[in-house]
This record gives sequence, C-alpha cells and structure tokens, in this order.
Amino acid sequence: MLTLLGARFAAASSARGRHLRFNWPLLAALVLSGCMPATPPLPGAGPADPAARVARVGYRSTIAPYDSLRPAEPGPWRERNDSAAPQPKTQPKPDR
Repeated sequence: MLTLLGARFAAASSARGRHLRFNWPLLAALVLSGCMPATPPLPGAGPADPAARVARVGYRSTIAPYDSLRPAEPGPWRERNDSAAPQPKTQPKPDR
C-alpha cells in the first residue's frame, strides 16, 4: 500500500514538472515511532514482584451517611403546616 502511495505521489509530482524524492527511511521511522512505549520503566520494585511492599488498603463505605427515606405514617398535617408557615407580622400601634 505504501509503495502504491509513493508511486502515485511520484507520478503526480513528475506530471507537474517537480521532482520530489520520497524519503522512505523517514516514513519508516515515523511509523515505527508509534510502536514505542510512551513512558520509561518505573524505578524500584516492579508491580509484578510479590515481595514488593505496598500501602495498606482501608475500607470506607460509599453509602455510610445514607438514611432510609421509606414512606412513614402521615403525620398531623395541620400542625406541620402551621409550624412551617411564616408568622404573621404584628402591626405596631401608633403613639398618640
């Protein structure tokens, strides 16, 4: 496929009167550089070493502050409504 691409590129450039040389080693270096690992090896103990020391693992529940919100018996709605309603403002009596 790359040979076909290079041949088409060479034919198109020679048809225009330009002589451009296709650099195959550069293309091979670019293609193979994508196969290289991006990170260097880690210093110290390897992750597959069974004798490597690791930090202790602790357990924290993800639902610890959960409170059940199951339906409960209905309460006295009139008293709840009166306690949640804003208190009426008292009008100050004018001084005579």
